[in-house]
Amino acid sequence: MTTVVVGAGIIGTAIAHELQRRGRRVILLDRDEPVRGASFGNMASIAVTEFMPASRPAVWKQIPGWMLDPEGPVRVRPAHMPKLIPWFARFVAASRPSKLRELEAQGAALCKRVYEDLLPLLRDTGLAGELTDEGCLSLYTDDAEFRADREHIEILERFDFPHQVLTGTQARELEPELSGSIGMAVLFPQNRSLRDPHRLVVKLAERFTAEGGQIERGEVAGFDRAEGIRALRLKDGRRIAADEVVLAAGAHTGRLSRQLGEPMPLETERGYHTQIMQPGISLRHSIIWPARAFMVTPTAGGIRVGGTVEMAGLDAPPDYRRAKVTVRRAQSALPNLRCEDATEWMGHRPAFPDTVPVMSPSAKTRGVYYATGHGHLGVTYAATTARLMGDLITGATPPVDMRPYRVDRF
Repeated sequence: MTTVVVGAGIIGTAIAHELQRRGRRVILLDRDEPVRGASFGNMASIAVTEFMPASRPAVWKQIPGWMLDPEGPVRVRPAHMPKLIPWFARFVAASRPSKLRELEAQGAALCKRVYEDLLPLLRDTGLAGELTDEGCLSLYTDDAEFRADREHIEILERFDFPHQVLTGTQARELEPELSGSIGMAVLFPQNRSLRDPHRLVVKLAERFTAEGGQIERGEVAGFDRAEGIRALRLKDGRRIAADEVVLAAGAHTGRLSRQLGEPMPLETERGYHTQIMQPGISLRHSIIWPARAFMVTPTAGGIRVGGTVEMAGLDAPPDYRRAKVTVRRAQSALPNLRCEDATEWMGHRPAFPDTVPVMSPSAKTRGVYYATGHGHLGVTYAATTARLMGDLITGATPPVDMRPYRVDRF
C-alpha cells in the first residue's frame, strides 16, 4: 500500500511516521519545504487545558467590541468579512449550551490522551529531551480578572485537569521576572513546552526518511479517481500514484477538499509571533494572560511572544502591527523584557467553527482521509492524531469514539 500524506507540518509528519511504522510505504508531500507553515511558528506549548470551544457565549459576545478595537484580541479585515458570514453563523450555532457540553467533552477526550501518545513518540524517535518539565502560568491582575476566567477553570475541574491557584507572591517565587501588578495566577502543570517545535518536526522528518520514507515537494493540482483515489496530479505536471491519500495541509486543506467535491467550513486564524533572541530575562514556565490575550514561551533559544487572532484569509499580506501589540502587552507582565535581536512571523492556524478537528475518512471518495482543523492545538494533538489516523487507515479500532470528528458532521 502506498499512502501519500499531503502536508509536512507536525500533523502530517507525525501521521507519515505512524503509517510507516505500521508497514505502509509513505510519501510525504508539501508545497513548500517541510515545517514552513504553522508548525514553524507555534507557541511550543502542549496546551492540554485549552480545549474549550471558542464559541462560548462569554467569547463571542465580546467579538463585536474586539473587532472595533484595532489592537483587540480578534481582528477581521473588512475585505474578508463577507466570506466569513457562513463560518460565523456556524460558530454562533455551536454556542448552544447542550452543544457546548458535547464539544467540551470531545476536546477533553483528545487532551486526556496527549501524553499517552506523545511520550512514546518522543522516546521512539530519540526526542524525549525536547519536552520541558515546567508548566504554564495563567496571570490575573486581581480577583475580577480571575472571576472572568472562572468558566475556564470550572471546565477543567469538571474533566479533572490539575491546576493550582497561586497568589501573586507565589507566582513571583516561580518566575521572579513577573510584574508586581500580578495579583493572582493559576499553574497548569501539564501544559509543558517544547524546547524548539521547529527542530522537533525536522528531526521527526529526518527519522521518517532514514527509515525509508520519501519526501516530495509539489503543489496538488487535482486528483485521479476511479471507484476511489488513484493518484495526485501536481501543478508541475507530475503524477503520484496512491492507494490512499491523507489531506493534512492545515488551513490549505479546504481548497483540496473542494476539488474532491467535499467542501468544509475551514478558516485560517492567522497568528503572529515575535521570537526574541536577546530578551534580557530568563523564564522557566510559559505564561498566558487571558485578559490581555498573549502568551510567552521560552523556546528556540530565546523567548517567543504570541497571541491574538486575525481573520483575513490565506492570501492577504501580514500585518505585523499585531506582533508588536503582543510584545507591548508581554512587557506589562515582564517589565524587564527587552525586544532585541528579534524576528516576526505570521502563520495560518486551521480552524473549524466548533473548534473540534476533523480526523476522518472522506464521505465521498474511498481511500481519502482528512486530518485538519486543529486550531491552536496542532502540536498538542499531533501524536494523538497520528495514533487515531493510523488506526482509521489500517482498520484498527481507535481508543476514542471517532464519530464526533467526522468530516460530514457539518
